[in-house]
Amino acid sequence: MITTADQTLLRRAIGIAARAIAQGDAPYGSLLAGPDGAVLAEAHNTVRRDDDITAHPELKLARWAARELDSRTAAGTTLYTSCQPCGMCAGGILRSGIGRVVHALSTEQLVELNPQSGAWPTVAQDGPALFDEARAPIDAYYRTGE
Repeated sequence: MITTADQTLLRRAIGIAARAIAQGDAPYGSLLAGPDGAVLAEAHNTVRRDDDITAHPELKLARWAARELDSRTAAGTTLYTSCQPCGMCAGGILRSGIGRVVHALSTEQLVELNPQSGAWPTVAQDGPALFDEARAPIDAYYRTGE
């Protein structure tokens, strides 16, 4: 359920997205708030400027949270973002331990506004293969950590 406080912080994320345009960047913005609603960090999309396909604001904040917050604190945070996180960002958010995401536009709404946003083909994958060989370094790593 999205509260009035959530809406206030979501509007701030949308404002970050709007300001990104003035800096020559794509219009996507996010912020990370603590359990008390205090803003801990903000970011916007700098994919073009940084020539970095991973420079999405959600992933930047997930990295920040993983580096700067302990797991308990991260679990109490909320990521507010102007658009629903893509698969890459969702994976980073999950691994960072961020507890909640609130987004403005859904992926479907974004694609309606910008059809190129939905033009990502699926990457062909083959596998699994070479199980015994692939498991050896995994087994060795996790056995040494016991």
